[in-house]
Amino acid sequence: MIQFGTENAKIFEDAFTFAQNQVRKTVEKHPDFYPMYSKNGKWKHEGPAWTHWCDGFFPGMMWIFERRAERDSTQQKFWLEQAIRYSKPLEPRQHDRDVHDLGFIFLSTYYRWHHKTKDPAIQNVLIQAGRTLALRFNEKGQYLRSFVAENSLFIDIMMNVGIIFYAARETGDKRLRDVALRHCFTTRRYLVRGDGSTSHEGIFDLDTGAFLQQSTHQGYRGDSCWSRGLAWALYGFSTSFEYSRDPRFLSTAEACADYYITHTPSDGIAPWDYNAPPESRRLLDTSAAAIAAAGLYRLCRLVADPVKGHFYWSTAQHILRSLCEKHLAKGDAKWEGILKGGVYHLHKELGVDESVMWGEYFFVQALDHALRPH
Repeated sequence: MIQFGTENAKIFEDAFTFAQNQVRKTVEKHPDFYPMYSKNGKWKHEGPAWTHWCDGFFPGMMWIFERRAERDSTQQKFWLEQAIRYSKPLEPRQHDRDVHDLGFIFLSTYYRWHHKTKDPAIQNVLIQAGRTLALRFNEKGQYLRSFVAENSLFIDIMMNVGIIFYAARETGDKRLRDVALRHCFTTRRYLVRGDGSTSHEGIFDLDTGAFLQQSTHQGYRGDSCWSRGLAWALYGFSTSFEYSRDPRFLSTAEACADYYITHTPSDGIAPWDYNAPPESRRLLDTSAAAIAAAGLYRLCRLVADPVKGHFYWSTAQHILRSLCEKHLAKGDAKWEGILKGGVYHLHKELGVDESVMWGEYFFVQALDHALRPH
């Protein structure tokens, strides 16, 4: 059993408590509101969303809080009620064909809900969401298309393909599994480079299915490495290996992890894009770091080599401690989020150096992993 130091444990416990307090304050201040990114530290504002993709993260944190409150019945009751209250309105989106983000929405909520209750009706929502996402599959190009265009493949979809794998496993539907596998192979081939860096987007010829070029909406350039996309790949290929046991997905996850570790500053907090000019590269993205930490906690138990597994685990601990010590909003009473320093969309000037809801969720998920016995 791996033991982490009592100092780390105290830091992580304090951060977890702070996260619960911040979420509870948001529930009380903005009831039934689903935050996305903050503006000057405030969640509720008139800023645009760009796309409707992250409503699962807020209740997803509540499900994590509920599970960890098992020794406090009052806390557990509160978080269970809130988790259900905020998850239930998402149910119609199991049929949403306009986004590629159904894994984000339902794996953070209904998956955790089903794990607790084993309710077949909850599982049916998950399965339908997986089937709906699979409808985005482009046969000629062998990929799940992004929300922006038929010819577009996003690295982000690696975080969502897991819900298709889940639906395939639970129903025995081999066609669904095949769709998920082929999407992963296409992403691996065209968006993950030989050094483990990643591109945000791939563009395909709709007539032939041929790959045309790497592109981006949120990174510095089409051929640069946008850090959040890299973190999505690290985590997403780890998940795909868990479902498929295809060793190629594990090697890809490791390549992305090694790129993150090698090219990120020593505190483990990534710049928003690894290839941005030096002045721009000073802008960090704590959400990428939180996703990477959560992904490394997942990856560390999948690799066969215990030395490498421990390395990934200790790196996740290090990233998480840096986030807790340097980027918590704890000292700012007016700040409504948990983590400062997140980036949503730099080019559209949305949520830059702010709290972002996916950063909050994966930070809490990483804390949950860190505080479990290993």
